[in-house]
Amino acid sequence: QVQLVESGGGLVQPGGSLRLSCAASGSIFRVRTMGWYREAAGKERELVASTDSTGATKFGSSVKGRFTISRDNAKNTLYLQMNSLKPEDTAVYVCNADVISTSNRLLELWGQGTLVTVSS
Repeated sequence: QVQLVESGGGLVQPGGSLRLSCAASGSIFRVRTMGWYREAAGKERELVASTDSTGATKFGSSVKGRFTISRDNAKNTLYLQMNSLKPEDTAVYVCNADVISTSNRLLELWGQGTLVTVSS
């Protein structure tokens, strides 16, 4: 079984920072693209940021310059550093990963989500 486990969400004041983590575990041969999406109340799921196995990154327009994404390939772990947080960043942040399993299956995985609330 292969799964993603997220951590790091919580309540933060506007202008504050949080770091999210997402660890892939199980029968993994290789992790390809990893990314974060978010789901805010009444809105569609949107890409926050992603990174592929070469280190190339993509960011949603609303977070560029404030969020950074990184990964530790040895630990199959993805990080999202969120700075200068705004109330409109409030959402459930969900980790996504494309994983090749040890049985040579390509799997698209989603985490359970972690809530980030930006409020004074």
